Amino acid sequence: MLDDRFYDTFAFIIYGLLVLLLFGTIFNPHSIKGSHSWLVIGPLRLQPAEFAKFATALALAKFMSAYDYNINQWKHSATLAIILVPMVCIVLQRETGSALVYLSFFLMFYREGMPGSILFTGVAMVIYFVVGIRYAEVYFPDSLTSVGKFSVLLLIQLFSIGMVWVYCNSRKALHMLMCCLGVSIVLLFLMKVPFNKAYVQLPMMAVLIGYLIWEGLGSRLHSYFFIALFALGSVGFFYGADFIMNNVMEPHQRSRINVLLGLDEDLRGAGYNVHQREIAIGSGGLEGKGFLNGTQTKLKFVPEQDTDFIFCTVGEEEGFVGSAGVLILFLLLIWRLIYLSERQPFRFGRVYGYCVLSIFLFHVFINVGMVLGLTPVIGIPLPFFSYGGSSLWGFTFLLFIFLRLDASRNLIRS
Repeated sequence: MLDDRFYDTFAFIIYGLLVLLLFGTIFNPHSIKGSHSWLVIGPLRLQPAEFAKFATALALAKFMSAYDYNINQWKHSATLAIILVPMVCIVLQRETGSALVYLSFFLMFYREGMPGSILFTGVAMVIYFVVGIRYAEVYFPDSLTSVGKFSVLLLIQLFSIGMVWVYCNSRKALHMLMCCLGVSIVLLFLMKVPFNKAYVQLPMMAVLIGYLIWEGLGSRLHSYFFIALFALGSVGFFYGADFIMNNVMEPHQRSRINVLLGLDEDLRGAGYNVHQREIAIGSGGLEGKGFLNGTQTKLKFVPEQDTDFIFCTVGEEEGFVGSAGVLILFLLLIWRLIYLSERQPFRFGRVYGYCVLSIFLFHVFINVGMVLGLTPVIGIPLPFFSYGGSSLWGFTFLLFIFLRLDASRNLIRS
């Protein structure tokens, strides 16, 4: 019933009010399962982080719809601040899962012209983390070299060579970097001396980065500097992630990651949820046990089955057919959001539409993934399925504001 121009006009004000509410929630004395993200007002409980999603999407759409906005110009990097401010507030509330949802806005950035190399960098960081942590304590035969560290350093070299090949088109630089890679392979297969070969790879990485900078200075091609920054940042991220994993993360967060990567089983502790949800999903079979007939869920073996693990209930009671049906419905919703976003005549509507799409896609992928054991348990709801008034209202605001914008897309303003 509101005029669609209301959201454009008051986008920053709505965003500011929600950020203030998020900041105030940090000092909330009420703690629910270790999180201070809930405001308790008598019988009413609200989670401001759920409402901050649509406010952040509106602020991004407003900022990026400016006439002179260009995503590739550093002066417009304030878009990152719009995302990081609510993220920091939510992390300080000890609600890491909800904070990670804001990373999904990078899908919208990619649609609006963000270079694919940035998206590739994010994927590469995930690969470094998984390979490095998973195989950190695995060693090559008759060697003191960690498979994880050696493999990650080798991947950084491979990725750097690939980026030189794609962005620089220089045979000389490509051959030089291939020589660095060849030295690493020789170290792995030919040298039988029992020492940590990663110590030799690090100087090779220094040579690689130094050569890229040298070529950049000689050719004045900025791509060399960005690739050198990528290689240096990759090394720093890998060793920094190891430090954060062992010295910064809470024990329960570290335990969840270890269970996900197969480093620990702990069926009575952190691995209990993983084990029970796999039993529930697997026991559903093709057609399921029937509505309200699931033993794992009905007898409360699966924790949080009406919120974070609601998909376990669907899998056990409705089986593969029901689970596939739910995923197909979400797929149709995502497809429809893409279609509606692409037909917006103005950037404000398109950016907001892709923000909505990104949030829904992230929630579905992570929630279903953690039920299937493919992603860590970070505690985010399945849209329109999980119990919770704040999440229901948050998703409703997200979706129906976009429908209001779409309904007015062809109106002629006087």
